[in-house]
Amino acid sequence: MASPQYKSALIVGAGSGLSASLARLFAREGMQVALAARNVEKLGDIVRQSGASAFACDAGDAAQVQRLFADVADKIGDPDVVVYNASNRTRGPVADLAPADVQRAITISAFGGFLVAQQAVKRMLPKGQGAVLLTGASASVKGYALSASFAMGKFALRGLAQSMARELAPKGIHVAHFVIDGGIRSAGRPDPADKPDSLLDPDAIAASYLHVLRQPRSAWTWEIELRPWVETF
Repeated sequence: MASPQYKSALIVGAGSGLSASLARLFAREGMQVALAARNVEKLGDIVRQSGASAFACDAGDAAQVQRLFADVADKIGDPDVVVYNASNRTRGPVADLAPADVQRAITISAFGGFLVAQQAVKRMLPKGQGAVLLTGASASVKGYALSASFAMGKFALRGLAQSMARELAPKGIHVAHFVIDGGIRSAGRPDPADKPDSLLDPDAIAASYLHVLRQPRSAWTWEIELRPWVETF
């Protein structure tokens, strides 16, 4: 069977790093792109570079997520591809963490992923086609000290992805989880001079997302791990 043909994409939790690379790549591939973030003012450069439409949305608010999908449908139609990049964390010893901060971190990293995926799937099921891509991190599989809230959220997002993949693959919807196991390069975070390519290139990560989207259904993956050569475990 040929690979699915996707015409539109929604990226939730958009920012200047990986989301920008995805928006530019998807646009070059001929997709119409929508971006969602709590602060749309920060998306100006990405919008200019990719021709994307920008929408304000708090991914942890069910009503806002539902309205986002309605607004995106009015602008570019129901998205064939939905990427969830939003996350939140609060660092510190477990004994000192504020419960409200931890609740917010889990809400954005995991519950928001559920809300977005649910709205996406409701629109994809009647078509029998679509893709939901969820962005994880090292914390999806490794709980680090002083980072309990992030691990809780990312572990939960990974569980959501695995469960959805098993449920929805037979119905034509490709669900995939990406473990970004390392730091992502940016203008403010360049590679150290003595360790070239020790940070993940966001354009290279985006290329892997596109590769997954191009997979034939006979050989879909539900998870892919991306890490630079300096990672040792």
